[in-house]
Order: sequence, then C-alpha cells, then structure tokens
Amino acid sequence: MSNATQTLVGAINKVNNGSYDSKYATYLKLFTGEMIKAYESATIAKGTVMNRSLRNGKSAQFIYTGRMQAAYHTPGTPILGSGDPPVAEKTIVMDDLLVSSAFVYDLDETLAHYSLRSEISAKIGHALAEAYDKKIFRTIALAARQAHPISAAPGPEPGGSQIKLGANNEYNAQALVDAFFEAASIMDEKNVPKQGRNAVLNPRQYYALISQVDTNILNRDYGNNAGSPQSGEGLYEIAGIKIQRSNNLPFLAGNVAAVPGENNNYAGDFTTHAGLIYGKEAAGVVEAIGPQIQTTGSDVKTMYQGDIIVGRMAMGADWVNPAAAIELLAAS
Repeated sequence: MSNATQTLVGAINKVNNGSYDSKYATYLKLFTGEMIKAYESATIAKGTVMNRSLRNGKSAQFIYTGRMQAAYHTPGTPILGSGDPPVAEKTIVMDDLLVSSAFVYDLDETLAHYSLRSEISAKIGHALAEAYDKKIFRTIALAARQAHPISAAPGPEPGGSQIKLGANNEYNAQALVDAFFEAASIMDEKNVPKQGRNAVLNPRQYYALISQVDTNILNRDYGNNAGSPQSGEGLYEIAGIKIQRSNNLPFLAGNVAAVPGENNNYAGDFTTHAGLIYGKEAAGVVEAIGPQIQTTGSDVKTMYQGDIIVGRMAMGADWVNPAAAIELLAAS
C-alpha cells in the first residue's frame, strides 16, 4: 500500500493524502482539547464577572443606569415622562494578543517516557489562565477604589469599598470572618444582587479560615463536584459569599507596573492588598479570541524536525460597577 493511500488511526474518516496534517489530524485536536481543559480547570475568575464576545470590533460598551424617583401627581397636570434615569458609559478595549508557546522536538518526543504534548498543553493552558486571573483580580481591586460614574440626581450612586482587617491580620481567621459579614452588609446596603457574590483569598488565608471557623458560620456547598473538607477542594461560603483561593491575587504585591500590550489599566499599588469580595457586575471582560491552539504544518515539521505549538488569547478587562467591588486590606 502506497503512502498516499495508507490509512492511519489519526486520519479523519480514514482519508489520508500522505501529508503530515492529513495523517495526524485528530492528534492535533486532542492536544487542543487538553489545553482548553487545563485552562478551564485553572482559571478562578472565569464566569464570575460580566463577559462580552467581540466580533468585528475592538471594544465593548457597558451602560450604567442610575436610580429613578417617584413623586405624587398633581391633578390636572400632564405626565410627560420627564423622570428619565441618569446614564453613563464604560468602554472596555482589547489588550494585545496574549501567547504562550513551545517547540516540541521530534527526538525529545520519541525519547520521553511521558506524553510530552499533554504536559506542554497543560502548561500552556495554565499560563493563559494565570494571565487571565491576574488581570481580573487587579481590575476588581482597582474597582473597589473608584467612585461610581453616575453622579447626577437622585444619585450619586455608591462607589467601591475597602475593609481594613487590621495590621498583620491578613491571616487572622476571626478578622476575615468579620470582614465577610461587613462585606455582606455593605453589598446589601448598595443593593448588589445576592446571587453571584464571590471572594478570593490567598491560599494561606483560605486554609486558616476553613480550619479555624465553626461550621455554623462556614457553610459548605455539597454539590457532586464539591470535593471533601480534607482535600480542601470545593466551595465554602460565609454570609452567602462563595470563597475560593488563588495565587494570582496581587496579595501584598507592592507596586505593579503596566507592561507593553496592556491597553486597559491593571497597574496600581497593592502593598496592603489582602483579598477580594465582589459581585458579577464589578468588572467586565471582552474577548475576541478564545483560548486557542495553533500548530505549525508539515513544512516547518520537515525543516525543524518538530512542531511549534502556540496557545493564544485576545481579551481585555476593566472595572464596570464599583459598588460591587470590595477590597480587603492588611491595614488599620
């Protein structure tokens, strides 16, 4: 059987024209799937803030609508509909293309005693997820420091909030519990929706909290995928706020500077930053390109005896409703 007609397990519908892309078509898709799975399992912020997909555009507009007033009607006077609410807008633009790449040398792949592509796919997925979460968490922290864009009557609308844990109390379980109840009160007073409230803590804060707090205060989500208390997996909540842990917070991070390619503002002083509590409206994300995988074809394969594998993503983030953002501070 000639190379042109030989069928392989990797070919689609047993159709093989002899090219590398034809023979190994499904293998590349398997790699892509592994990268996506690793990305989705690693990201914490995904789905906890507002998301817009961009098609044929570079930015997305978010509209704020302020409160309206009610007044008594005077007999004989017309109702003219003059009580329109004040409005404002927020535009979020795209950052530059974000990539994570690797070169897989054929000989390395042959000699490796483990699945080299699977390992690389997971690392690429984790790298993109880490970059995504870092942007979102810094954005929410900055949101907590903002006034609301609606300032006209009957406003102004409430802005962001900061809760001080006290000096050197960032790992103090009681201080964290008190902060959660204070945050819930602040959100209720600002009419932030009860659904979709989340908290993100540093891992040491998270474990200090779940190991020291009474179960009457710390409620557990006992879903099928909630994990076990011994493993530390799954979701806990206090005062209706779901708690997760992440190394991607700007936890006591000092001054974080902007980097080339960022077209939104993620820079700031995070010297005393010690956690976030937020609602879904706190920040918005615009996405033009997935997380995706691109792999070089047969020409590069022959020339370099390996594949260049690129994971890519195009997104941008910025704060939207500061009323839904609360920053915890390790300060008095």
